[in-house]
Amino acid sequence: MEIGQTLKGISIGRRLSMLAEAHPDATVIHYLPREGAEQRISFAELDRTSNRAARLLADRGVHERSTVTIGLRNCLEHYVATFAAWKLGACVLPLSPTLPAWERIQILEVVRPAALVTEWDDVEGPIVRPDELLSTRYSDAPHPDRTPHPGKAIGSGGSTGRPKVIVDPKPWAWEPGNFVGAFGGRVGMRMGQVQLIAGPLYHNSPFSWGPIGIFEEHTLVVMERFDAADAVDAIERHRVNFGFLVPTMMKRIIQLPDIGRRDFSSVHAFFHTAAPCPPWLKRAWIDLIGGERLYEAFGATEGVGATIIRGDEWLQHPGSVGRPQDCDLRILDARGQELPTGEVGEIFMRPHAQGPTYYYLGSPPAKSTADGFVSVGDMGSVDGDGYLYPADRRVDLIIVGGANVYPAEVEAALLHHPLVADVAVIGLPDEDMGKRVHAVIESADPRRPPSSEDLDAYCRARLARYKVPKSYEFVAVLPRDDSGKIRRSSLVTERTGG
Repeated sequence: MEIGQTLKGISIGRRLSMLAEAHPDATVIHYLPREGAEQRISFAELDRTSNRAARLLADRGVHERSTVTIGLRNCLEHYVATFAAWKLGACVLPLSPTLPAWERIQILEVVRPAALVTEWDDVEGPIVRPDELLSTRYSDAPHPDRTPHPGKAIGSGGSTGRPKVIVDPKPWAWEPGNFVGAFGGRVGMRMGQVQLIAGPLYHNSPFSWGPIGIFEEHTLVVMERFDAADAVDAIERHRVNFGFLVPTMMKRIIQLPDIGRRDFSSVHAFFHTAAPCPPWLKRAWIDLIGGERLYEAFGATEGVGATIIRGDEWLQHPGSVGRPQDCDLRILDARGQELPTGEVGEIFMRPHAQGPTYYYLGSPPAKSTADGFVSVGDMGSVDGDGYLYPADRRVDLIIVGGANVYPAEVEAALLHHPLVADVAVIGLPDEDMGKRVHAVIESADPRRPPSSEDLDAYCRARLARYKVPKSYEFVAVLPRDDSGKIRRSSLVTERTGG
């Protein structure tokens, strides 16, 4: 018996084939490049092309339980490669195509993928170029049914200064109405919607929600790169019903000069997560599309739990991210004792689902309690009705436009510079991106400090662009406590006045 038949549900490769049989000529993806004409692909074309691409990947050594790393911008080939890998039962790890070699190599050393679908020229390994995926020399006949198990992995910064990979261990299978009836339905997803994919596919939510939508007969409108004006044009032109945004995108859209005159009547729901949403911005979006059509979710890629709140509910509980969904929640102090209502502590969640929800490659597991509650470092409090109010999302974490930046990772890169003796990286307020990365440097030779331009070039060669500090500062000595830890809170307070 094939693996796809032994696991609960229908494999995602088979689900795509079912949709291709039912709606062969219907468009499954509208792709909007930054330049040039819109492209589209039908259910049948995606099914056939991914069948051929799967045979190409198999020739390169991909099989069940392999990992296929995709380092491409948002494009049709990204989806072809993803479904091709899944049809072989492989796990997919999307990475930023602009990831510098220094960071990329560390991730690839941990993952050791069977194939790299990318245009990178500076890596060793089994490279598959995106144009090869479209080759017609392979058969487009159906494949034996395989269920990826695991099916998805996401790269992440690491608190130890090295990147880690978060693997979702569950089978990637489809059950009619399962996701929509559970989490997806609680943030406005329905079957048969037109879904906007505005974020980069190497981030967890844009990567995951598109295929989940396809399982539910969605048509995707995929932007190569987010632009506020282009996104609103796409919403109007394609009559978008559903989509995921981060607050930085929301801010740029709401600040368009004609936003009040634009047509959002097709929208069933937008939901946001990944970074705190300022109250003024939340209210502006509620005014724009209605509180009943705006949702916020709070959780982590590790899938240990989540909260959800709708816009009209938020107006009754401003600042909250909602109540737990299919999980238990506790707020614990540093000793592991549960805190009373209103007190800020570390957020621990325990999913109701059976079995693990994640495992790390390149990092030890997240902090957990003896009875199964897990923390990924977020802080917050709950009120008397069980609504969660986040505080600092993590003690050290800097969230830049919805992307996580771990100071230790940036510090590890800067400490390789021969003129840097010590460094502390902190997040400072930024009107556009929420936070900006700021590096406080202790020079190896105070008489000959490195220039900001030199440090900037050094970081850009080693870190993803959003992790590169926007500003540098030089001090004689960095403040440390008795245990030798940097007093980050005092650095932030001194520079922000609070």
